[in-house]
Amino acid sequence: MIKQTLFTGWNFMRWLRLSLGLFIAAQAIESRDPISGIIAIFFIFQAVTNTGCCGANACAVPVSKNRSNNIEEIEFEELKSK
Repeated sequence: MIKQTLFTGWNFMRWLRLSLGLFIAAQAIESRDPISGIIAIFFIFQAVTNTGCCGANACAVPVSKNRSNNIEEIEFEELKSK
């Protein structure tokens, strides 16, 4: 399961997270900044586990399954003023 997650599903956003994490990690090592190192670990973790800020597709809008072909006939009553 972990092997499958690690080696499949590499899309643009996953590559972007990995490259951004590696770039920030290199800058953190060069400048000896632990905060940047934590941010780099966060981005690299997201790339490796294929998760985003909201988890695995947690931000996706759920698909509505209540699709009915029944069309209700609405009757209107006309009101006239005197």
